[in-house]
Amino acid sequence: DVTAAYDELRATRVAKADAMRAAGVEPFAYAFSATHSAAEAQAQWAALENGKEAEGERLAVRGRVVAKRVFGKKLAFLGLRDATGEIQLFLEKKRLNANEDAAKTFKNLVDWVDAGDIVGARGTAKRTEKGELSVYVDDWEMLTKALAPLPDKFRGLTDVQTRYRKRELDLIANPDVRRTFELRARATSRIRRFLDDRGFLELETPTLHSQPGGAEAKPFETKHAALGLDLTLRIATELHLKRLVVGGFDRVYELGRIFRNEGVSTRHNPEFTSVEVYEAYADYESMMELTESLVEGLATELVGSTTLPYGDETIDVARPWRRATMRDLVDEATGADFRALQAAGDVAGARAALAAKGVPEALCAKGRSVGELLNVGFEELCEGALRQPTFVIDYPVEVSPLAKPHRSEPGLVERFELFVVGRELANAFSELTDPVDQRARFEAQAAKKAAGDEEACGVDEDFLGALEHGLPPTAGLGIGVDRLVMLLANAPSIRDVIAFPLLKPDA
Repeated sequence: DVTAAYDELRATRVAKADAMRAAGVEPFAYAFSATHSAAEAQAQWAALENGKEAEGERLAVRGRVVAKRVFGKKLAFLGLRDATGEIQLFLEKKRLNANEDAAKTFKNLVDWVDAGDIVGARGTAKRTEKGELSVYVDDWEMLTKALAPLPDKFRGLTDVQTRYRKRELDLIANPDVRRTFELRARATSRIRRFLDDRGFLELETPTLHSQPGGAEAKPFETKHAALGLDLTLRIATELHLKRLVVGGFDRVYELGRIFRNEGVSTRHNPEFTSVEVYEAYADYESMMELTESLVEGLATELVGSTTLPYGDETIDVARPWRRATMRDLVDEATGADFRALQAAGDVAGARAALAAKGVPEALCAKGRSVGELLNVGFEELCEGALRQPTFVIDYPVEVSPLAKPHRSEPGLVERFELFVVGRELANAFSELTDPVDQRARFEAQAAKKAAGDEEACGVDEDFLGALEHGLPPTAGLGIGVDRLVMLLANAPSIRDVIAFPLLKPDA
């Protein structure tokens, strides 16, 4: 019985904590000062010869015990892991029993310390005859007595759902997971530094919105009790950031959490991180250059190469990247001429072209215009095949309510999405600055919402009022930080790069 065995182990550890207190030793300490991390100690004494002790300098280390080996009544070894790596503790009865504190004997250490405990140790550096750098311990402290055992040493923590639910154990059992989250932290820091160095200011916008907007997505709904307001969690930061551009901030961005009431998958988590960037007096061409520079720089700095392994593929993020119009990609996939179909308004012909290539009838039926069907065709027939970095440019106006009309292609807008390994990584436009056109598009979205489309947005009067005062020519960009980290870390699921992803309740 697994539960009974766990309860027995826990009871044994609780008894050890009680025994420590009875001996005047606190099993949950307040602080401990270390002189070296594991990595620093390994580096400083890298040249120490086998069997030798460095007697000239003492060191103090701290960390979690990940291994315990006892050899009779006189010798033991503990494996200690901290944030930088591992180092061995060399424990000898004669040396420890010479400690002035009678409670810190070799026997008490062996009896009280288990794998999973957090301890501090002081001593000198010593390399064993087998070549293992160790701290030759003469003083030790229990910093935290772990009442629950670590995952099995040999089988580890391998169940994926358990790893996601108990991320703290996942981090302890699987060092590669820790490295993924270290990479994520460095990536977000590098994104901010990249934008700051280009003169962008990070400004914060509200998480609670009275009118969801800036994307097509179903929001989470909530209520402000004191004010009696119906509110939603933000589905994008776009509209507030553009209002800041109206107010005179020419380069702004925000890196933060976004909330969309959608399903979970290897690509989607309802709570995720994005960075949105807005630059006045620029267009979507500028955002392509910025995106290439950012991603190439991240790969070079964090991975050490612009050639990234991803599953069984190799992805090259070195500039320049391929550019292809959505229409050209769908034309190639279907053999149809969507420019002509759009010009003629031939919805039936567009449906027939997609159906002939196996696009489900239900999806074809949802398309009420050639532009909407063009987007359906791209998502169903083209998106998954875009493995190397590709800017898909010039989208239908029907699916781009916030983008400026294309300067030379009727029915299209100046928008791109970046696709890598078959999934969207970024979305950008030359922003729509005409308040009359913007109102008409909002009203079209509101009509879709009234017809039952839960992802359509409504009419945001506050944003329209800001546009009336004049938004300069502006380019905007949104990058999914989680998906970008997936690429850099060679992670197959978004849940591998979010510390605590949303999961179904554990049965």
